[in-house]
Amino acid sequence: MIDKLYAFWKFSRPHTIFGTSLSVLGLYLLALGAFWRLQALLGLGLLPSLFWALAACLAANVFIVGLNQLEDIAIDRVNKPYLPLASGELSKTEGRVVVVALGAAAVSIALVQWAQSPFLLLTILLSLLIGTAYSLPPFRLKRFPLPASLCIFTVRGLVVNLGLFAHFDQVLNGVPSQVALNLPPSLWALSAFVLVMTFVIAVFKDVPDMEGDRKYQIATFTILWGAPFILRLSRGLLAAAYGMVALLGAWLPGVNSQTLVVSHLLLLAVVLFESLRVDLQHKQSVCDFYQFIWRLFYLEYLVFPLAVLVQS
Repeated sequence: MIDKLYAFWKFSRPHTIFGTSLSVLGLYLLALGAFWRLQALLGLGLLPSLFWALAACLAANVFIVGLNQLEDIAIDRVNKPYLPLASGELSKTEGRVVVVALGAAAVSIALVQWAQSPFLLLTILLSLLIGTAYSLPPFRLKRFPLPASLCIFTVRGLVVNLGLFAHFDQVLNGVPSQVALNLPPSLWALSAFVLVMTFVIAVFKDVPDMEGDRKYQIATFTILWGAPFILRLSRGLLAAAYGMVALLGAWLPGVNSQTLVVSHLLLLAVVLFESLRVDLQHKQSVCDFYQFIWRLFYLEYLVFPLAVLVQS
């Protein structure tokens, strides 16, 4: 049983679980908007809305990454032999059961929350739809570099950010769904930054997987343009994103400018330092930098809410 649980944990792709968890928490804090509301959480019964949204999003997350693994078993035996379906720790039948059960659970939880807000269900359905088109025939958009990237940063950068914030805003502040939601500048700035970061994740994730992708004719940007170009592109996009937030942070309303500017300048320096250390001849070095980008992704969902809460 312990072995199966560990195999399921690997099947869930833990780095995506952490990313989803922190994005849900960060968007909840952005919608919360003020420290004084923290003291009223338990009394007003607001924490259950966070719990159910997190449960639905994590279930949807495992559905999406699990479906991708079910379709990529042969490729993963070359690129990621440690994954449980590729290694045989989980059978294909077990993987299918997990994917179907958690997909159904995500939709069911969101349906139950419909009375409070329709936005969670819309977020879940759009995410599952795009994730399915990414992995499954006849679309299998992951075969094509631009549509594959669009799938990833549309879900992470737009659907999740705007949909979950709208959900939490309605639940926490009682905004009727018929009324246009007042999405704050901080949310748009965070979404724009995350769009860039998820595009970097989408293009860089294929750098360690060139062997299997080439063997099974998966046309990625890495195959088309080469790993050195992808590394330079990723470095440039990340530097531009951090530099832009540091530049605009001083004028962004509703946030503490010192928190935003100083944190992003420091992170810009770290990004440049880490990117220059990558050795493309060693797969572990490439994988470490890919995980580093994910850690930057996690961190942003803490930095932006902190800047908003400090200002409030």
